[in-house]
Amino acid sequence: MDRTRINEKIQESEIRVIDENGEHLGVLPTEDALARANQAGLDLVEVATSGTPHVCRIMDYGQYKFEQAKRQREAKKKQKVIVIKEVKMRPRIDQHDYEFKMNHAQRFLEHGYKVKFTVMFRGREMAHKDRGRQVLQRVENDLLNLAFVEAKPKFEGRTLHMIVAPVAKAKKKAQSDKEPQAPEKPDATPVMQGAPETDSN
Repeated sequence: MDRTRINEKIQESEIRVIDENGEHLGVLPTEDALARANQAGLDLVEVATSGTPHVCRIMDYGQYKFEQAKRQREAKKKQKVIVIKEVKMRPRIDQHDYEFKMNHAQRFLEHGYKVKFTVMFRGREMAHKDRGRQVLQRVENDLLNLAFVEAKPKFEGRTLHMIVAPVAKAKKKAQSDKEPQAPEKPDATPVMQGAPETDSN
C-alpha cells in the first residue's frame, strides 16, 4: 500500500522544497509550495520524513509512479530464481526406496535444480544420528559425477539436511569466471637469416 503523502495530504506547516528541475528552494510554507506545484501543473510529493522539516519535491507523481513500477518489473525479470527440490529419506531406508528417491534426485540435477536431501528421525532414531550421516555420505558418493555438496549435513531439530548442486552449473560458472588470455605478440625485431659476415679489418 502506497503511503506517500502528496499535495493537501502533507500536514506540516513548513517543508524543504526541491523543484521539478532538481533545484533546492529551501524551507517554504507548505501553502507556498503547493501553489508553486499547482502553477506548474504538477504535484507536491513528500520524499523524506527523517529530518526536520520534511523534504518535498515538485513532480508529476503519476509519471513517477509509472516509471517506478516499470523499474520494479525490469528488476524482477532480472532476478535469478533458484529452485531447490527436496528429497526426503529415513535413516533406515531400504534399497528399493533409496534407488527410487535417487532416480528422482538425478532427474532434478539433470534439469539444473539444486536438491535438498532431508533425513527424518522419529522417536528413538535420534539416538543413532550416525545412520543419517551414513545415508547422506552414500548419497554424496553416488552423485559424485552429477553434483557437489553445497551445504554440508546439518541437524535442524529431528531432521538432517544436505544440499547438493549440479556439477554442470559449477563448471559453467568456473569457465565464465576465467578471462581469455590475449595471444602473445610476435617479436617486432626482424631476424636476418644467413646474413653475410663483415670484415672488420
